[in-house]
Amino acid sequence: MAGLALAGSAMPAVTILNPNRAFAGVNSETLKVGLIGCGGRGSGAANQALKADPNVVLHAMGDIFKDKMDSSLENLTKVHGAKVKVDEGHKFIGFDAFKKVLDSGVDVVILATPPHFRPEHLTAAINAGKHVFCEKPVAVDAPGVRKVLDAAKLAKQKNVSLMSGFCWRYHEPKRASFGKILDGAVGDISAVYNTYDTGTLWSFPRVAGWTDAEYVLRNWTYYTWLAGDHIVEQAVHSIDMMSWAMGGKLPLSCVGTGGRQVRTDALFGNIFDHFAVTYEYENGVKGFHHSRQQANCENSYLVETIGTKGRAMVNCARNVHEIYGQNPWKYEGAQNDMYQTEHNELFASIRSGKHVNDGEFMAQSTLLAIMGRMAAYTGKRITWNEAMNSTEKLGPDTYSFDMKPPVVEVAKPGITAFS
Repeated sequence: MAGLALAGSAMPAVTILNPNRAFAGVNSETLKVGLIGCGGRGSGAANQALKADPNVVLHAMGDIFKDKMDSSLENLTKVHGAKVKVDEGHKFIGFDAFKKVLDSGVDVVILATPPHFRPEHLTAAINAGKHVFCEKPVAVDAPGVRKVLDAAKLAKQKNVSLMSGFCWRYHEPKRASFGKILDGAVGDISAVYNTYDTGTLWSFPRVAGWTDAEYVLRNWTYYTWLAGDHIVEQAVHSIDMMSWAMGGKLPLSCVGTGGRQVRTDALFGNIFDHFAVTYEYENGVKGFHHSRQQANCENSYLVETIGTKGRAMVNCARNVHEIYGQNPWKYEGAQNDMYQTEHNELFASIRSGKHVNDGEFMAQSTLLAIMGRMAAYTGKRITWNEAMNSTEKLGPDTYSFDMKPPVVEVAKPGITAFS
């Protein structure tokens, strides 16, 4: 829920007119977009949606914080002018704002609230027959992942598009690199090493008049029930690319460690500041994940795939895409704005009627990260089946600014139980 960086960077069934004819170059029908979650990522996604098609308008917005919505609306209007058509009757504030956006006559919705709310919002949107752009991660616990998988199946039945916020899947250098890996350029894979080591995150100091719930919700990244911890909320990008390299093959189990070395103050909620997880696949293949959020340390954001014929390096921080060994190769093609490509392809799929559905892989990658968190929090080996069938549900079922937010102790490996 941060500010908007525009320079760079549920409901009646949707009506798709003439769904069997291609819309290439034809924009006679206006597609109305609803934004649910008006922070930085949501606002950025709305910006990209408005650029993705000549006949798209922003029709409705929803958030729990009026100041976030007002800032987002102001910035989007400055950039897109008349394509922003959000009147006073289509600005919705509150925990039920998502329902009002879905009931407002929109065709496409952007889901960009904190991840805890994603399964409920996605289910409502698909039930209403809306096309969806769904930010990652898609849940913070296994019950949420199962709910997302059900929604993804329903999206196929309803013939609506469901696109994930796993943006690297839409980056042309990554598509080329992982395409090579899957075509056998490095041979049989023996290991995939991936990192997401960064500095610290933003936080908002408490303001007079905020309730405990408002403070927690404004600083949602530091609370596992809202964000899933940083291995789920942020490092899931690298874990998703590991899964991509593995062709979507699921691990048998994982073991992990982690903790709080630096961010020990109550300011940082109950999340860890570092993780190290080993995913174990069939035939002894390993996936090694490392992530941390600690200031003044060496940063790393890469995926290295090692096989019997060589290794492939995908370095997100340095824009390196290269294969070494028997089949040397280096990406030298065009670069693209992956965030924009996501929305270009989403709206093209809606226009053509050839609907995209990222539901299965976005749910599986999210669970891979949750599985790693489970292993690190408990200190136990966690199997894929245990993770998928976990009954642990994080957070409350109802919300208000007067509620007492969940108080969860920092996990202690060997003491914290798996459920």
